[in-house]
Amino acid sequence: MIHTNASGAVESLGLLPDHASLIVHGPDRPGIVAAVADVLRDRGANIVTLGQHSDNPAGGAFFQRTVFHLPGLSAALAELEAGLDRVVRDGLGLTWRLRDLSTPLRVGILASKSDHCLLELLWRQRRGELPITVPAVISNHPDVADHVRFFGIPFFHVPSAGADREGPEKEMADLLVGNVDLVVLARYMRVLSGDFLNDVGVPVINIHHSFLPAFIGAGPYRKAKERGVKLIGATAHYVTEDLDEGPIIEQDVVRVSHAESVAELTRRGADVERQVLARAVLWHCQDRVIRHHNHTVVL
Repeated sequence: MIHTNASGAVESLGLLPDHASLIVHGPDRPGIVAAVADVLRDRGANIVTLGQHSDNPAGGAFFQRTVFHLPGLSAALAELEAGLDRVVRDGLGLTWRLRDLSTPLRVGILASKSDHCLLELLWRQRRGELPITVPAVISNHPDVADHVRFFGIPFFHVPSAGADREGPEKEMADLLVGNVDLVVLARYMRVLSGDFLNDVGVPVINIHHSFLPAFIGAGPYRKAKERGVKLIGATAHYVTEDLDEGPIIEQDVVRVSHAESVAELTRRGADVERQVLARAVLWHCQDRVIRHHNHTVVL
């Protein structure tokens, strides 16, 4: 399965043997692209796709994503990393990260009663449209258990009724820490504490049922109906301690009118939510998303 990136190049959605992604980020200056290309060329790598962005060529920030093919990649990683440290980090003062694209990311999913976003991710993973494995789905309600087990994925019920978050969050952290590279909130309807985010130690992506910032809290589609909105949407963002204020990865909207009922708005909104979340997870797992302050660059 393939898709086209922002530059028009075609790239596989699945796992890519002997392929790696290289992210370079830092102060802009002349010669970055050439220097990175030289490091890869000198070690026999062939660049497959390349995306870059500068927010200001006169002293701004530079972002680059390179996907390359290198036969015998695993054996060459140590030498390649040493070259990147010497040229990119020490020579240019930039940060970099390198990931073998033949290895799927381990994604833990948190859910509640709604199943549309959860099932979208599991369906895409089974079809090979998301380069991930799912070690666990954790829910504070048992409603989705049979759906998850149908996919052969372990399901854990961790109730979270009441104001106390410490116990449930510790239980969830015990299941996740060391076992996942990413956590996705597939309409998980509980606020997570800063302690939990720190303990888990991996990025957390949430899907918000509106085009942020608007209609936060419960009953968003009823609020939208009452306001007579003409567009409804969804926002996927990284989770921070500030509720719904994390860096936005992806958003989308659908046009509606006064004629739709709350149920129809909810149905159409669910379609947008699952598509936006799936795209955000895919882009994260392909190393397309670079966080910069409280926003993202998606290459």
